[in-house]
Amino acid sequence: MTTDSKDVLPAAAKPKRRPPAAGIGRKKGTPNKTTAVLKEAILLAAEQVGENGRGKDGLVGYIKRVAREDTKAMAALLGKVLPLQVVGDPEHPLHHVAMTLDEFRRAAAEVAAKV
Repeated sequence: MTTDSKDVLPAAAKPKRRPPAAGIGRKKGTPNKTTAVLKEAILLAAEQVGENGRGKDGLVGYIKRVAREDTKAMAALLGKVLPLQVVGDPEHPLHHVAMTLDEFRRAAAEVAAKV
């Protein structure tokens, strides 16, 4: 049995077939499965640890513990959940005021005295 040389192509010369769905990717907004599983595992672990290491108050307890023990991490978490933009009322615009701690205390005392 002989093979005709024009019927056999070297492996590198054969055209590659692509799977039918190649290049389509996930639909917009669909989370990566690995990311979703990792998020779920992180939340479950924090919930099981809780405030006291044994699950007290679940996820909220864990966040309270982080707030007490690691203020930098808590500040980072707050930065993730607080709005990125503050929208004010055009009739009553927001004003940025810079003052020292002593100036702030005096201003707060004046406001408290009026109440």
